[in-house]
Amino acid sequence: MTEPVRTPDPVLAGYRASIDNIDAALIHILAERFRITKAVGAYKAEHNLPASDPGREERQIARLRQLASEANLDPEFSEKFLRFIIQEVIRHHEQAAGK
Repeated sequence: MTEPVRTPDPVLAGYRASIDNIDAALIHILAERFRITKAVGAYKAEHNLPASDPGREERQIARLRQLASEANLDPEFSEKFLRFIIQEVIRHHEQAAGK
């Protein structure tokens, strides 16, 4: 049995096009963020600074939780997302330091 051919839904297609554009923007923003944190990692390695800065990380998480709340985004989700990024940045900084 063949599946019936569906007429594309223009409203759904519009939403999906917007999502696709936002996803592309997120990738480019993350790439730029990691380009900058790579420079930070090189600077830290050059100056024998620690790969992580727990105080700054916690301040950033608190700040972004507040921004998420103001933007009607789940602060728990935003914290999980940011902690994932921070861990990846720390990993890169440790690699730059040869650890």
